[in-house]
Amino acid sequence: MLKKGIILFLSILSFHVKADDGYKLWLKYDLLKNNTKVAEYKRFSDFIDVQFPISPIIQTAEKELKKGLSGLVGATITKTVKTSGGIVFQKDNALPKEGFKIVAKNGNIVISAQTDKGILYGSFELLRQIQTENSIASINLSSSPKIQLRMLNHWDNVLGTIERGYAGSSLWKWYELPENIDPRYVEYARANASIGINAVVLNNVNASARFLTKEYLEKVKALADVFRPYGIQVFLSINFASPKILGKLKNSDPLEPEVKKWWNDKAKEVYSFIPDFGGFLVKANSEGEPGPQEFGRTHADGANMLAEAVKPFNGLVIWRAFVYGPNPKGDRYKEAFNEFKPLDGQFAKNVIVQVKNGPIDFMPREPFHPLFGAMPKTPLAMEFQITQEYLGFSTNLVFLPSLFKEVLESDTYVNGKGSTVAKVVDGSVHDYPLTAIAGVANTGSDRNWTGHFMSQANWYGYGRLAWNHEISPEQIAEEWTKMTLTKEANSQKIIRNMLLTSRETYVNFTNPLGLHHIMGQNIHFGMEPWLEKSARPDWTAIYYHRADSVGIGFDRTANGSNALGLYSKDVQNQWNNPQTCDLKYLLWFHHVSWNQKLSTGKTLWDELCTRYYTGVTEVEKLQNDWLKVKGNVDEEIFEDVKGRLAAQHREALNWRDACVLYFQTHSKQPIPTPFVKPTRTLEEMKKIVEIYQLK
Repeated sequence: MLKKGIILFLSILSFHVKADDGYKLWLKYDLLKNNTKVAEYKRFSDFIDVQFPISPIIQTAEKELKKGLSGLVGATITKTVKTSGGIVFQKDNALPKEGFKIVAKNGNIVISAQTDKGILYGSFELLRQIQTENSIASINLSSSPKIQLRMLNHWDNVLGTIERGYAGSSLWKWYELPENIDPRYVEYARANASIGINAVVLNNVNASARFLTKEYLEKVKALADVFRPYGIQVFLSINFASPKILGKLKNSDPLEPEVKKWWNDKAKEVYSFIPDFGGFLVKANSEGEPGPQEFGRTHADGANMLAEAVKPFNGLVIWRAFVYGPNPKGDRYKEAFNEFKPLDGQFAKNVIVQVKNGPIDFMPREPFHPLFGAMPKTPLAMEFQITQEYLGFSTNLVFLPSLFKEVLESDTYVNGKGSTVAKVVDGSVHDYPLTAIAGVANTGSDRNWTGHFMSQANWYGYGRLAWNHEISPEQIAEEWTKMTLTKEANSQKIIRNMLLTSRETYVNFTNPLGLHHIMGQNIHFGMEPWLEKSARPDWTAIYYHRADSVGIGFDRTANGSNALGLYSKDVQNQWNNPQTCDLKYLLWFHHVSWNQKLSTGKTLWDELCTRYYTGVTEVEKLQNDWLKVKGNVDEEIFEDVKGRLAAQHREALNWRDACVLYFQTHSKQPIPTPFVKPTRTLEEMKKIVEIYQLK
């Protein structure tokens, strides 16, 4: 019995040692099984020769390489420097500020850079080459970021909750800081540095003024101290009314001398705690948040007042352009453009205006925001959402690099063909002196960081595209799969294809043909296309889809709201004609008859139903494909993803049935063959949605 007990104990222990709960993200440095590759990599793993000024960041790079090479190839790196067989850090002032070069030279791998950050990023790139089993024997590659400020925006609150967070509570244990430093902070910094992220905003844009108190600045300083050796700057979201809330001033008018003084003094205090503090992110006069318009001032007035306060410390102000008034006769699509376009050229030089990728609000698919290309005198930052607020939370598999790339490759035509959104953001089109990109984070306290294991790929992919927007989603999917899940070739191919098709699948069973904003109201989960009453008209679904007995869709041509007129003529020509408009954007710009024949050969009604039904079938394919990789991915991860895909299938059926039954009340047409009419009634679907929306 004792012998059997020992065997059982050892088997349980070995399972737990082997099991992968996702905590290591894409930095799994497990021993490689390809002996030929291991032998190649070991040839360059004897020592690290640091011919570069020592700094905490350089020490981080050295430490990471030792950790990675020890795990991946079993190398024991000595302090003895030889003429060949190691890795050399070298200074090269000819390289871009954060760029690096990796070259096989004289029997060594030489990582050269102008700055210590470049050495850090080059070290992570070398490890990525090894993790993905690429040859490094003749390596000769160089890389530098196309965008200066590559940020994560956390929507975390003082009490540990996360607005639009679906992976547990906040990473930041505010009540334990600054005394207790959770080791997870270091792992978070490692993950970000490995993909080139160099800035984080720690708190929610719907900001509590408490973050600017001495109590919280001490906590923020503690995090900044952890992140600094990884090349990461800290920013804070601020409440614009802080002078009134904290300073007890009569108001927060940005042109009032006492308000200016309050912010100047506060900036000095912040920088006394954190000398390399990045600056402030501001959401103002949006969705109830306070701002300068309360005092008859403009967004530029508010931003410039803050910019003056942080200017002596080389700080930045990032001012969000997500603004819209409750206009029942207007079009929310146009409001940010109408407010910010007239202010072009009026912002201080250390202000960046942050614009969401689309004009409404992180929908599963949106046309690119018309502000991109429309403000040549004002640096515009891209704001993507990595957390899946409108994309099925942490239940659904949706690979967002496909969405990010689609937006970045969109052509604004403002300076002729090739003036893509990416080239606006990276400064190429308008010669912006400051460039930035932000992603609303999907991290939380869940052991695997992102709730859905596969959602790690969205964090990873965002960082890779922020560094170089020319990377393809295919490359990102392949890298991430090899680094996190499996190196078995067939399973890699299956998982890569699952990732690359997943975003279109989600669009098909939720918002096909350009439908948008038909999700549930309270928590933005599930479907509620019948929603007609809310605190604001533009928070309803009918405001957007405008379904009636004639057809469906929002007319944004010159015959309707003319939001299409905000774009260049070349873009207008792409979308202006419902007969030639890309079907992905058809209902964004046109109210189309149910019987209108589309380019697919089907009527609009038949095509709409086909997309909804096809979306469900595609989820079933995702489920079946995942079963094929069993045994080649960790069992714990396999079972977790399998369960989430089953939940996604249930949700896809709910979306399909609710939407086709509701829109059928307007079209008055039968479900086309060969599809079978839902067995549930519209009233039954409405009851399901009522439960979805309970807070």
